[in-house]
Amino acid sequence: MNPATPTGIAMLIAGVNSALLAVLAAVWFDNYREFGSTLLLGLLGFCAVLLVENLISIAFFFNSMRTLYAMDPVVGRVVLGMSLLELLAVSLLTYATLK
Repeated sequence: MNPATPTGIAMLIAGVNSALLAVLAAVWFDNYREFGSTLLLGLLGFCAVLLVENLISIAFFFNSMRTLYAMDPVVGRVVLGMSLLELLAVSLLTYATLK
């Protein structure tokens, strides 16, 4: 697979999102253990769902490159756009959490 395609870039962004979500999960888990807040438990659940979604995306990109994502350039650009929006959201959340 060519990493310069929109789908290849989306796969790299999914990896970055996964790393940021792992950082968030670690911080929120430590805070949950210290404070026991149900809000932190909800944030952990939210983080877990997004992390699973990103890991499935990466696995799908690696295993199914002859599917719609790889064959249609419009779909590849849409997936890239959605990945960029998720990266922005997770980056802002990570920044706010680590401050």
